[in-house]
Amino acid sequence: MALAVTCSGAFLISAFIAGFVGFASSLERTEPVLLVQAEGVVALTGGSDRVLEAAEFLARGQARRLLITGVNRATHGADLEKILPVSRDLFACCVDLGYKAMDTAGNARETLEWARSRNIRGPLIVVTSNYHMPRAMVELSAALPGFTLYPFPVVSEHVNVRSWRDDSRVRALVAREYLKYLRAIVRTKWEGFAGGGDASGEGIEKPRFLF
Repeated sequence: MALAVTCSGAFLISAFIAGFVGFASSLERTEPVLLVQAEGVVALTGGSDRVLEAAEFLARGQARRLLITGVNRATHGADLEKILPVSRDLFACCVDLGYKAMDTAGNARETLEWARSRNIRGPLIVVTSNYHMPRAMVELSAALPGFTLYPFPVVSEHVNVRSWRDDSRVRALVAREYLKYLRAIVRTKWEGFAGGGDASGEGIEKPRFLF
């Protein structure tokens, strides 16, 4: 019995380590999708580089609307208008700011409500940091079933995920993200099984947008 428990524990640890290595290695191989047309582009806040990259898709005409989700409540539209590479008219007509999301699951719910309010049914470009992208895609795919999602992972100037083998700080960050990724998979699968993961919007508190 003790041997079976020991073997099971060793197997789980080995599986976790193998999964982590695969997860970390996949971040190195992630390449942005550039030549796509979409109805919307969504930037998950956490760094100005994410927002700037997302705005470029809008400026190039590759998306008709931009949602910046999880905006700090102290940030106003005028602040972002000054730094985004879009005209004043384009900002006024086509940039939406979501203030309700506090985490990645909240980003997904906010994106769902935005898509419904703006009658967006087509593809979405998803912009976030490369190490955050796997979890973001899990949450968004669960919240918006049937939507085509194009990931655009941003390489942060502060985090070089390719150095995870040698840099303990980066390795710790990627490990934390891997754990969050696994939790997101389990939670969204369970919610889907329990009937709480559909796109009906029932039970979802509506986010507040600056339109």
